[in-house]
Amino acid sequence: MRIRQLHEWDLSVEEAIETQRRLADRIRVPAPSKRKIRRIAAGDISYDRGSDRIWAAIVVFSYPEIEQLEIALHTCRVHFPYIPGLLSFREAPPLLDGLAQLVTQPDVLLLDAHGLAHPRRFGLACHIGLLASLPSIGCAKSLLVGEHARLGSRRGSTTPIYYNRRKIGIALRTRNRVRPVYVSCGYKMRLSEALAIIHTCTGPFRIPTPLRAAHNLANRARQMGSIHIEKVTSGLIT
Repeated sequence: MRIRQLHEWDLSVEEAIETQRRLADRIRVPAPSKRKIRRIAAGDISYDRGSDRIWAAIVVFSYPEIEQLEIALHTCRVHFPYIPGLLSFREAPPLLDGLAQLVTQPDVLLLDAHGLAHPRRFGLACHIGLLASLPSIGCAKSLLVGEHARLGSRRGSTTPIYYNRRKIGIALRTRNRVRPVYVSCGYKMRLSEALAIIHTCTGPFRIPTPLRAAHNLANRARQMGSIHIEKVTSGLIT
């Protein structure tokens, strides 16, 4: 998979904010389509506490069967500080390097992150989707900006999230009486389509199956401690 180079990564905080504002203009809600989705990729990261090492995992699944097809792992050193709202400048590089390793071309990317539900409407899901030219969805465990009405307690309950009087995402209850997840569009994605995909990918746990797999894989890779290998592994599941 080819990754576009639309900016440098060695930026100041002010330059990173301006880059988000500039690139947010490239995010558009697409017209309704009848595209076929056959493969879903999910990405997540894990930090090595006490060091500047970060691990990224990408897992590809068939859709709608949700059967694992391929994995990719990448590790590198972090060069941007932890600043809420600017996490993509910290986490996008290793995730993009993981995506670049894939043999299988995914049709949609899921990320444990926000898309348009972001102060500048350009969260990690928007950023990576744009650079990878890949339709993307943010499915986060906590709310970054905005507010929503009270959510029903049953699995499948939804309510819109609003910020500055604009609808930026949906709070979704994936299990009865558990905390919701927060779904927002990344790149080339409609909110109704994003919600349908998350519904299909959700199994017996709060977090959708592909994201849970990516999370667990990133943690296992970090625990293995192969910190001297930049490209750890990539391959089809047989």
